[in-house]
Parts: sequence; structure tokens; C-alpha cells
Amino acid sequence: MPSSHDAILHASPWVRRFAPLIPKGGVVLDLACGSGRHSELLAGLGHEVLAVDQDVTAVRSLANPLVTPKCLNLEEADWPLKGSEFSAIVVTNYLYRPHLEQLAKMLQIGGVLIYETFALGNEDFGKPSNPNFLLNPGELLAFASCYGLKVAAYEDIYVDQPKPAMVQRLCAVKGELKQRIPLQFQG
Repeated sequence: MPSSHDAILHASPWVRRFAPLIPKGGVVLDLACGSGRHSELLAGLGHEVLAVDQDVTAVRSLANPLVTPKCLNLEEADWPLKGSEFSAIVVTNYLYRPHLEQLAKMLQIGGVLIYETFALGNEDFGKPSNPNFLLNPGELLAFASCYGLKVAAYEDIYVDQPKPAMVQRLCAVKGELKQRIPLQFQG
């Protein structure tokens, strides 16, 4: 079983940086959680986590009592988490536009959205290369504006780690941000 130290090492630096802004006491949604690297990180910070993906086998193997794995198809016509509320939502390396607006609806007041995925231009570096899975310039900023989220930080950049890619990153709050934004992850 990976340690919380391993989770910190394998987690996205963007998620690590903004995870301290997540309010205590609520449930955090790790959407399209994959292997559960962010679920483990968030649980290590004391958050209860709902880890959702089509295959949650790896997350189940974490056997962390603060992480609840849930197998869901996130790309069905009907949103499977309708009516759910979360103190934070973390999404990395995943984009499915037909349900994107659900993220803002599920955030509680004071809740934090931490989003990071591939952007147009990534096709020059490999997969994903399909424009359906690449954010358009400014798309996350427009999303935040459309749903009244207060942007704490945003980037639309080239990265070379863990592999060369074009990414967009957003940290936004529903309501007012009541904490200082960390310059870097302390841990």
C-alpha cells in the first residue's frame, strides 16, 4: 500500500499547492480519480474523500478509511452525482464538457474547485490529441466566470513534467476565499 508520503510525491503540484484551501469538515470529490493519488493526498490532509471513476480497483486497494471509492460512468446522459454537494472537487487529466456545469452546481458555498487538464496545443506532444478532450484557450476562466466562481489562480501553460504537455489549471472558490493562497505546498 502506498504511504501518504508516496501520495504527496505522485500528486500534481497544482493539487498539492491548493489542497490547503479546502475547508475542513466536508466531503471532497476526486472526480475521475484514476489510481487515487489525489484521494490519498487529500485523505492524508484529513479530508473525507469520495473517489469516483469507471474503475476504482486501485483506489479500493488503498484501503484508506477516509476514502470511499465509487464506480460510476461519468459520461452517461444523466449525471450520476446529481444532488450531491462537496466542500471541494478535484479533477486532473479529465474533460467531459456535457457535464462540466455540474461541478459548479455541486460545490458548497466556500467550496474549492481544483482543476487541471490538457489544453489545445497538446496534440503536438502526444495524447490526448482529440480536441474533444483538450481545453480551448481561456475555457476554464470562462467556466468560472459563467458560474460565479472566484478565481484564486489560473494557468494556461506548457509543462515538461511529468511529460511535455499543454495544460490549463484553475483553482476557484464558490463564494469568498477566506484564506491566503499558498505560494507552494508545505509538506
